Amino acid sequence: MLRKYGGKSLVEWLVLLLGVVIFLVGLVFVAGGTELALLGGSLYYLLCGLVLLASGLCMLMGRMQGALLYLAALAYTWVWSVWEVGFSPIDLLPRAFGLTLFGLPVLFSIPVLQRIATRRAIGNTR
Repeated sequence: MLRKYGGKSLVEWLVLLLGVVIFLVGLVFVAGGTELALLGGSLYYLLCGLVLLASGLCMLMGRMQGALLYLAALAYTWVWSVWEVGFSPIDLLPRAFGLTLFGLPVLFSIPVLQRIATRRAIGNTR
């Protein structure tokens, strides 16, 4: 039996923590991306940051759309990275590694988010 803390299991709390981290990364991307865009640079960081903010917020609300938005941002990151530097591993590493690293926990969070959504749909909050 899973232990409950405040009506949520430990795994659900970890998914919420992941949502907080993704939201904070999104804030950093938006701040840096806005500055870069104002200097005439790439819009990637601003756009990706906005998607990460929405993703983190949705995950905090226990919605699976948050995971799907994150995976969309990850796909966008890989397309942008390959378009910008080609298939050079040394050049792809700083552009795609961080978001890719969070991709696995996000994938593993999908069943937990589905369980939360199912409980919400049947009206059971615990």
